Amino acid sequence: MSTISSPTGHQLPEEAIGVLSADGFIDPTDAAKDFVDDATAIGHERVAEMYRLMAHTRRLDTEGVNLQRQGQLVLWTPSVGQEAAQAGVVTALEDRDWIFPTYREHVMARGRGIPDEYVFDFFRGAVHGGWNPNDYNMQPYTVVLAAQVPHAVGYGWGIAQQQRGWTDARRKAEGRVAIACFGDGASTEGDIHEAMVFAASFDTPVVFFIQNNYWAISTPFEVQSKVPLFKRAQGYGFDGFAVDGNDPIATAAVMDRAVDHARRGGGPVLVEAHTYRMGAHTTADDPTKYRTKEEEQAHAQADPMVRTEAYLRRRFDYGDAFFSEVTEEGEQLAAKLRDNIIDAPDTVSLREKFDLVYAEEHSLVEAQAAEFDRWMEDEQA
Repeated sequence: MSTISSPTGHQLPEEAIGVLSADGFIDPTDAAKDFVDDATAIGHERVAEMYRLMAHTRRLDTEGVNLQRQGQLVLWTPSVGQEAAQAGVVTALEDRDWIFPTYREHVMARGRGIPDEYVFDFFRGAVHGGWNPNDYNMQPYTVVLAAQVPHAVGYGWGIAQQQRGWTDARRKAEGRVAIACFGDGASTEGDIHEAMVFAASFDTPVVFFIQNNYWAISTPFEVQSKVPLFKRAQGYGFDGFAVDGNDPIATAAVMDRAVDHARRGGGPVLVEAHTYRMGAHTTADDPTKYRTKEEEQAHAQADPMVRTEAYLRRRFDYGDAFFSEVTEEGEQLAAKLRDNIIDAPDTVSLREKFDLVYAEEHSLVEAQAAEFDRWMEDEQA
C-alpha cells in the first residue's frame, strides 16, 4: 500500500485529499488539487460551527468515560480524535437528509440537535432505541456491525423511487441523500458488499462514509485490508475518495461534492476518512494491550481540535475570547448532563422491553418474559 506523510506526519494513502497543515496553514497534498478552492472557500461561520461541535462533543466524551467508571452508564464509546471527520459530514447535509450511524457518531448527533441526554440514556440501557428518528432524520445508534448500511441503501432506494422523473433543479432544491456510516472494522462484513452492489445497481442516493481509525478494536487495519478502502468503489462502479479525516475543511469539501453528486441523481459515492481513535474502542477496552504509546503520540500530532483552532486563528483571526466561550459552554453542557444522568430512573422498565422486541407476539419472547416474571417473584419472596 503506497502511503504519504500528511502535513502532520501520520501516514495516508498517496491518493488522500488533505488541505491543512498541523499549524493551520494551507498545505495541500498532491491529490487535493481539485478540492483546494472548495475547501478554502468554506467560510469562517461553518468552520467555527464545526469547531464548536467538536469541542462540545469532546468535553461530553470525557464526561461519558467518567460516568461509566462511576457506574452510571453500561458502556461508553469515545470518539476522541474522530471529531473533524464527523463535523465535515454533518455540516455538508441539509436537514432533510438522513444519517444512519454506528455507535460513535456523537458529533453528528449533536449536529442534528439530538439532546445529549437521549444519547447517554442509550448507553444507560434506559430507553428503547434512544430517540425518534423522524424528529432528527437520524436513525438511533446501531451496535450490530454494518447492519445500518443495508438500511441506508434501502432508504436511499425509496428516495430514488420517490424522485423518479424529477428535474435536476428539483433534485437540487428538494432531493434527499442517505449517509451510511461505518468503520474500517465493519468494512469486512458481508452486509457492506451486498449494500454496495444494490446501491450501484439502482443508483441510490447514498454516500458510504467510512471512518478508518486504523483499529477494529485490537485488529490493525493492515490485517483487515491490503488496499485503501476507497478503492473498493471502483469495483462496484462508482466514485471513491480518500480524505484526511483529521482535516475539517478537506473532509467538508469532499463531503460537499459527494452529497451533491448523490443528490443530483448521480448514484452512490464512497468516502474513506482517515482518522485515528485516540482513546479506547469502548470503556470495556484497554488499548495499551495492543498498541504502543509511541504510535498514539505520533497520531496525536494530527489532533483535529488543534488543527481547527490553529486554522481559525490564522485564517480568520479568531481570538481567545471565542475559544474561552466554547470551553465554558462545554463545561456547562457537561454539568447539565451530569445532573440529568446521575441516578436517573429508566424510562422503560426491563419487563416492558420484552414487549418491544417484535411488532407482533413471539412465542420465544413470551417464554423469556414468563421466565423473567418467575425470577422476579422468587426475588421478591
